[in-house]
Amino acid sequence: MDYILYEVNGAVGTITINREKALNALNSQVLEELNATLDAVDLNTVRCLILTGAGEKSFVAGADIGEMSTLTKAEGEAFGKKGNDVFRKLETFPIPVIAAVNGFALGGGCEISMSCDIRICSDNAVFGQPEVGLGITPGFGGTQRLARLVGAGMAKQMIYTARNIKAQEAYRIGLVNQVISAEVNEAGEVTVSAKDALMAAANKMAAGIAMQAPIAVRNSKKAINDGLQVDMDQAIVIEEKLFGDCFETEDQKAGMGNFLEKDKEKKLKVVPFKNC
Repeated sequence: MDYILYEVNGAVGTITINREKALNALNSQVLEELNATLDAVDLNTVRCLILTGAGEKSFVAGADIGEMSTLTKAEGEAFGKKGNDVFRKLETFPIPVIAAVNGFALGGGCEISMSCDIRICSDNAVFGQPEVGLGITPGFGGTQRLARLVGAGMAKQMIYTARNIKAQEAYRIGLVNQVISAEVNEAGEVTVSAKDALMAAANKMAAGIAMQAPIAVRNSKKAINDGLQVDMDQAIVIEEKLFGDCFETEDQKAGMGNFLEKDKEKKLKVVPFKNC
């Protein structure tokens, strides 16, 4: 891999888009390597993924404009499909994916973050869909996922105006779940950079997810994703099936067994009230 780094720490895998000199812009090779990396994740051991970009300046600055500038109509559509296929694989990946966004998340960078289950960002993050300023539309799911996340009106405003937004506004409109700041001491000196603080927060969240029953987490992700595509009557049937699918698993037996045992021990420890 030239542009993708993948490392595993316990039950958490971290994918880093490593094209720092180009602000981690997405070209065909990056998309192909990301696709191959997802295929190589060992789902028997990894329970949560973190997706981030290399360096301090950028998560992903967008799709590679140099590559796109000479595309024909057919080639442009094919490039959009290549990105959408990878992003859809990320969105429907069996285990949760956390986007740890530092710096620029523009165009394809905003779109890939929206393909993840959860987005947390540093306070220097910048989000946007600036494509109309380049004479194109968002092509990697931006017109669809942004409207689903922040509402059609806000999505149209961001896309039509090509205006970037900062971290706190992204949090206000519901585009990100959490904003992380650098840590400073009493003298105002930075002791932990925004990027390091962001990755620590992402790893803490991922570790918390990894501690939960893996089948239940996977089924919850599938229930949410699939249910959002249909009406409520169909959605609750999806939930019922995935709920039932958890029973008779070792996770369910152990989880409920432990709860009942603790509840029993707690009741045995209750001291009866005695009149003074």
